Amino acid sequence: MSVEQVIANVESEREAALERLFSFLRIPSISTDPAFAKDCDAAADWLVAQLTEIGFEASKRPTPGHPMVVAHHRAEGPHMLFYGHYDVQPVDPLNLWHRDPFDPAIEEQNGVKVIRGRGTADDKGQLMTFVEAFRAWKAVHGTLPGNLTLLFEGEEESGSPSLVPFLEENREELSADIAHICDTGLFDAKTPAICTMLRGLASCEFTVRGADRDLHSGFFGGPAMNPIRVLSNLIAAMHDEHGRVTIPDFYDGVDPVPNAIKAAWDTLDFDGAALLGSVDLSEPAGEKDYSILEQIWARPTAEVNGIWGGYTGAGFKTVLPSEASAKVSFRLVGRQDPHAILKNFEDFLRQRLPVDVKLDFRPGGASRATVMPTDEPAFEISRKALSEAWPNEAVFVGGGGSIPIAGHFREILGMDSVLIGFSRDDDGLHSPNEKYDLESFQRGTESWVRILGAMQTA
Repeated sequence: MSVEQVIANVESEREAALERLFSFLRIPSISTDPAFAKDCDAAADWLVAQLTEIGFEASKRPTPGHPMVVAHHRAEGPHMLFYGHYDVQPVDPLNLWHRDPFDPAIEEQNGVKVIRGRGTADDKGQLMTFVEAFRAWKAVHGTLPGNLTLLFEGEEESGSPSLVPFLEENREELSADIAHICDTGLFDAKTPAICTMLRGLASCEFTVRGADRDLHSGFFGGPAMNPIRVLSNLIAAMHDEHGRVTIPDFYDGVDPVPNAIKAAWDTLDFDGAALLGSVDLSEPAGEKDYSILEQIWARPTAEVNGIWGGYTGAGFKTVLPSEASAKVSFRLVGRQDPHAILKNFEDFLRQRLPVDVKLDFRPGGASRATVMPTDEPAFEISRKALSEAWPNEAVFVGGGGSIPIAGHFREILGMDSVLIGFSRDDDGLHSPNEKYDLESFQRGTESWVRILGAMQTA
């Protein structure tokens, strides 16, 4: 029996598959709010029931937070792990939604049929492309396609506090030859993508302190150092006039993009001016010698995410504040060491402090960038199979954001990840009126059928 017969089954089951997805979307599995803990538990139970029904050995595994769902189908051949998450973001502000976030429906947006509801694109709709592909394969072949492990998490949207301990405690059970992650997007409506570069992330907060209290600006303005002035100077010193980050050794471990990858990127229909224009901007602010696409996918950044200090209420209060604070984050690429960067940044700040000003530096999260080996067979096998399901050939792309799970799989389980997803830039992830194109759900399921078939015969 051929892959085409499985795809024919997917076509015949479209309505039933959509109703199963709707049933899943109706569960308000908001992981960050304790009020929805029972709903997260219910979503895990729902998945266990679905996976058991199609032949997996599935179980709900407790953690200190929300449960993991783990399922296995043991067989000969390469061991493949599939990862997704069943938790969703909060829905606030509710008044901006056009309908109940947990009452999914098919709507039309700009002439395209979309599935509207919280979790449609992030990540329930994506996760269910896996499940429906497995279901169709089982219906046609009478068995599941190969040696499979599924790991579905319930805390991705709340920082995954239980994930690393769970991976470490279950390393032997979960380790596989390759992982597949469905939590990324298409390059454009007709072009599927495999994300092979993910930026790492390091973050911190710091406070500069001057006098031991807020000061009257009429009495102390001039002779007393103003912490906001210090903070402004520190932030301004982080970049030079060409957009380069000036922190010592910041670019250690930043490798050039391989020529073959860069050449492939140059063929993509990417309009940097349109990207900036869509948010009412016109001039790129990053490193001058790199294209906008390179700045997003392959270059590190240092960004100020928040600053505060002094009086910001109604009216005016003429004080010199005793302290001022900022939040700073770094997107990292290649072999950059997040811990070294945070240490170098702290030193950078301390070296620039005026007399009488003190620094309180508070490092935050730190995760390395991930660069996948595209010469590993699974990547080209997946790219070719994926291309058969979409109008345009699949491309290897970079990712501007961070997906820590890919790094955890490599560091803890010793395997690389093929990141394939079907969301679009206008899906409104984490925002009111989140949607997932109906085509993404349907072609996404077909894509996984083709990838599973190709991996079986490789």
